[in-house]
Amino acid sequence: MPKSENAPGYTGTAKALHWTIVTLLIVQFVLSWTMPEIHRDTKPDTLINLHLSFGALILLVAVIRLGWRATHGEPAPEDGLPPWQLQSARVVHWLLYALLFVVPILGWVNASYRGFPVSLFGLFDLPALMAKRTPGFGWTGDVHTVLAYYGMLTLIALHVAAGLYHHFIRRDGVLQRMLP
Repeated sequence: MPKSENAPGYTGTAKALHWTIVTLLIVQFVLSWTMPEIHRDTKPDTLINLHLSFGALILLVAVIRLGWRATHGEPAPEDGLPPWQLQSARVVHWLLYALLFVVPILGWVNASYRGFPVSLFGLFDLPALMAKRTPGFGWTGDVHTVLAYYGMLTLIALHVAAGLYHHFIRRDGVLQRMLP
């Protein structure tokens, strides 16, 4: 289907927030793949501290992004999209939003559990969410990792694949609505 010339796109702010989170997630995953594995006696080094800072920043930008979306909505969907695609897109988007909150918060909880300080690039410290080694919270790091690697990366792959499908197969304007 050809692109609808009158279909509105996302606002410049929505696009900026989207692509900022994309960039931050790329940096975050590179950091997570290159930082040392965290064990019981691991002391946070530069890469771990950067990972914690980027996680805090992702959470902050996600809060701003969700606030923007709540107050500005989203453009109407493209004409002619099957209902299952609209519903699938909504589900994937809301699951991504959920993980943009859950994954950093679990990381912050796990850092607190391990006694790691969390700061925003050394500008200011975030409060610990619990005392070091609080019983019952040792699982948070594993769930943080599983949700990031399997949940978030799977949803990102679906999101990107859908955008490419709309651009190259359907030839509609869905992808262009979010391009910078």
